[in-house]
Amino acid sequence: MNDTASFGYRDVDAADKQGMVRDVFSNVAAKYDLMNDAMSGGAHRLWKDQFVRRVKPRPGEQILDMAGGTGDIAFRMHKRGAQVTVSDINPEMLAVGVERAQKKGYEGLIWSEQNAEELTFDDRSFDAYTIAFGIRNVTHIDRALAETHRVLKFGGRFFCLEFSTTTWPGFSDVYDVYSHKLVPHLGKLFANDADSYRYLIESIRRFPPMPQFEGMIREAGFVNTKVEPILGGLVAIHSGWKI
Repeated sequence: MNDTASFGYRDVDAADKQGMVRDVFSNVAAKYDLMNDAMSGGAHRLWKDQFVRRVKPRPGEQILDMAGGTGDIAFRMHKRGAQVTVSDINPEMLAVGVERAQKKGYEGLIWSEQNAEELTFDDRSFDAYTIAFGIRNVTHIDRALAETHRVLKFGGRFFCLEFSTTTWPGFSDVYDVYSHKLVPHLGKLFANDADSYRYLIESIRRFPPMPQFEGMIREAGFVNTKVEPILGGLVAIHSGWKI
């Protein structure tokens, strides 16, 4: 039986998903931050601020920001003195991040094209691992979590910011209509690409619910796992520690 993976609402051959996801982000890279503002009304900036406050990056720490693409999380941690390696499987996303860093005058960031499931870093290389709105695009989430655990030092911490399913009555229905009907139109308007943004919304619906994903983090070897829902779980901050 072939190994399959979800690509939006479709099930595809797992061997094909990585390339399909790469194509999506190649298409949206140049307009990614603009679309984040349009889709969330700017709220993604507040979510990312809250996320980095939970990470508590410290001067001199080695932090891997996976799926870091355009640098939003990395820049926030860099300003706090951490040594950040920004990794992404998509070179176009990294190119946008490098250009943004140059314009902002941020120096010392390391940019590295990486597959979350097969990192090239040595064991126990990082004090913290962050991933924001990226893990749902990974083909085999369990393999990515295993790699996360491997590259963290003992005492290292894992933090993930990801969309989930809100539990607020009524709000979930409104959000479903907004995301399925309006977001693809916004993608067409701002990026001339409705299909890529339709996939991004569908990938949220296929991502494991908060308790299930927390269980996957524990299965990868992390302890003291925690889920912090935002807007009833529309977005959630997941965390765990390697001991």
